Order: sequence, then structure tokens, then C-alpha cells
Amino acid sequence: MSDGHPPILRDKHYTAPTVFRPENLLREARRQKGVDPGTVPAVCLLDPDGDIVRWLVAEGRAERSPHWGCYHTDLHVFELNGRRFGVIGTAVGASFAVLLAEQLFASGCNLLISITSAGQIAPDLLPPCYVLIDKALRDEGTSYHYLPPTDFSYADPALLARLAGAFDKLPFTVNRGASWTTDAPYRETDEAIAANVNRGIQAVEMEAAALYAFAEARNSDVICFAHVTNQMARDGDDFEKGEAGGAVASLAVFNAAAVVAGT
Repeated sequence: MSDGHPPILRDKHYTAPTVFRPENLLREARRQKGVDPGTVPAVCLLDPDGDIVRWLVAEGRAERSPHWGCYHTDLHVFELNGRRFGVIGTAVGASFAVLLAEQLFASGCNLLISITSAGQIAPDLLPPCYVLIDKALRDEGTSYHYLPPTDFSYADPALLARLAGAFDKLPFTVNRGASWTTDAPYRETDEAIAANVNRGIQAVEMEAAALYAFAEARNSDVICFAHVTNQMARDGDDFEKGEAGGAVASLAVFNAAAVVAGT
């Protein structure tokens, strides 16, 4: 019988331990797939669009990790300015992003940076551009399994403080602001967009609210960027990301963040 709440808000016990743990899944995946024991790089990149990892592989700069035990994805390892990082591509959507975040932190990652393609909401933005997401509107489902209901998930203030000035030397601006995380991009109506303009939302994407809720609940370090690449294809000639599908600029943003926030 319903208690007046939708099922996604019922029977949640936020401080109770989980039964199905990522460590256990990874153990069985490694056993079944014959994956060698080992850890992933301490700093990893989540690349929902896959443009970054495809470019790195095409340039011969990334190799598949032999230690990644996930059933669903490959993790590639690449070098940037003398440091080794991990990257997973095509991890679109809140639930998939958090599934991978759980497994990455169980495998040795201690900082996860997500750079996701996003749609323009704030009228004064000029795509392509980047937004460091400091809070994300929870219009998705995954975050409600990690934190009680609130309007927003928030980036860790200590991490944001460490990022102050990190992008000043880049040849483009990295803005800071709020995003709207949706599970249903093809339901972005004029009314919803107008409401989020009034909320001061900069961009719409599909992962940040869930990743930030996971980070708070699991005491893990996560930073999310919106690569604002489109105006939802309303006027034509949209989704232009820049050089190499945006990979070059996105790696510059990633490196700048990893230098000051990585451990």
C-alpha cells in the first residue's frame, strides 16, 4: 500500500549497510574473466560521450588496463604531463555513472573527474564552453538511493576551494555554476527550461546530481564539469565541440583539475 510517496522514496535506509557491494562484483568478474589483480590509477576520468577516450586511443596514447574487472566497460590508461590516469568512455546517465564510480573507488581510484556534454540553459553562455558544477538539480533517480530528498546535490566545498584559480592559465574560461541533471533529455520542455533559467541553472546534463550524492554518501572525491556543447539542436549546426571533438580542450580542463585536486 502506498504511503503517499512514490516508490523511489519508500523503504530507504540511508545509514544502513548495503548487501550487494562493488568489491564482491569485481571479485567475481575478475574470477570469471581471468583479470589479473591490480589497481586502477588514483585519478580517473569519466567521459560519458566517449570522445576523449576515442581520441586518445586513435592517437596511440591510451591502452586498455589489464586490471579493470568491470562487466560492462573497458578502462584505458593514459599519460599526461608525466602522470598516469584512467578513463572510461560512453558512461551516459546517472545510474551507469554511479555504478562505475562505485567500482572505480573500490579498485583504487581516489579522485573521479567527470566531463560530460551538456545543453545550454543560461542564455548568456556561448557554446562550446565549460562549467565547473558546484551543485546539480536532482531531476534523476539515482541520487535518491544515496541521500534523502533535497532539491540539489552539492560538490564538496573543500574540493571546490582547491580548484580556485586552477583554470586561470587555460586559453578559455571555465565558469562555475549549477546544472540540471535529468534522466529524460527528450522531455526537456519549454516550461522546464524556463523554470531552470529562473533557478539560475547554467546547463542540463545527465550525471552530476547522482555523482555528487554518491560522493557525499560514500565520502569520495568527485568533480563534475559540464561541457556545454549544444542548444538542444533547436536551431541547426549544433553539437560542435571544437578540436578533436572537444578532446583536446577537455583534457586541458581535466589536467588542470587533477593537478590541484589529485592526491
